[in-house]
Amino acid sequence: MIRILGISGSPVKKGNVETFLMKLCKDTADIDIQYEIANLSSLDVKDCIHCNFCIKKQKPSKLCSINDDAQGVFDKLETADIIVLASPVYIMRTSARMAALLDRMRVFIYGNIASGRLKNKIGVSAAVAWERNGGIETTHLSHIMAFLTFEMIPVSVQNSISPLGASAVSSVHGSGIFEPAVRLGIEHDKDGLLSAAATMKRAVELARLVKR
Repeated sequence: MIRILGISGSPVKKGNVETFLMKLCKDTADIDIQYEIANLSSLDVKDCIHCNFCIKKQKPSKLCSINDDAQGVFDKLETADIIVLASPVYIMRTSARMAALLDRMRVFIYGNIASGRLKNKIGVSAAVAWERNGGIETTHLSHIMAFLTFEMIPVSVQNSISPLGASAVSSVHGSGIFEPAVRLGIEHDKDGLLSAAATMKRAVELARLVKR
């Protein structure tokens, strides 16, 4: 069984990023593939305070000193084979909510019991920009740098918009023109949806190789 955890870093509930992530995971599901999604828009994940609790005081059910929803995400991260980070493009990078979670995930680097538990998991980056060339790849790099820090395996595909990850736009054709009648522009982005399918196909292939 391959388990996928998708994490949306958008503050918008049921917006473009959450919709893109849901389609990305749902279309991948199969008899031997399960997925779960964590939407940070509905979770309370505070900033890392760098207290270093995780270095010496971790317990199985408490990897961090802060009492919020992060521990629930940590539990899901540990059981996942494929981790998908999906974010809107915010100032040419990943969102603040996603950055806060990534900072808190230091528990898997320095933790006295959880260190190294993300090693060799498959990492997928997904990004939604307003414009076609409006920061998708630099947002992917935000996620890929995290994957490398956790000693994960980032997914790359060539037959896609970007080899760095699943890439979509929320304005029609990536024009950057606001059209009031279009709320979920990613649904009109056929190339973006194809990039998601290609990326996830490769992610599953890698996950199966690792499991062997």
